[in-house]
Amino acid sequence: MTNKMDYAQWTLEALHAEENKLKRQNLTGNIFIGFLAGVMIYGLVKNGFGLLYTAIPLLIIAVLAKSGQSIQARLKVVRAEMAGRDGG
Repeated sequence: MTNKMDYAQWTLEALHAEENKLKRQNLTGNIFIGFLAGVMIYGLVKNGFGLLYTAIPLLIIAVLAKSGQSIQARLKVVRAEMAGRDGG
């Protein structure tokens, strides 16, 4: 997301829901990256290097990895906000 969220004004329940949502998104992205890696390996074994089996999945993996980094950063902020409320 391009906009910054102000998690300080969210309720604890909303923060838990956001944490669960971000964890699901992260898991889904990781599963899809694994699938694409499998497609790349299969394509290399069966057909050698080719645009369809190597370049396209590699580009999609790069996009998913970049998205995963932003999800991890948001998850870290949510967890820090929840830890601050539990301690305070």
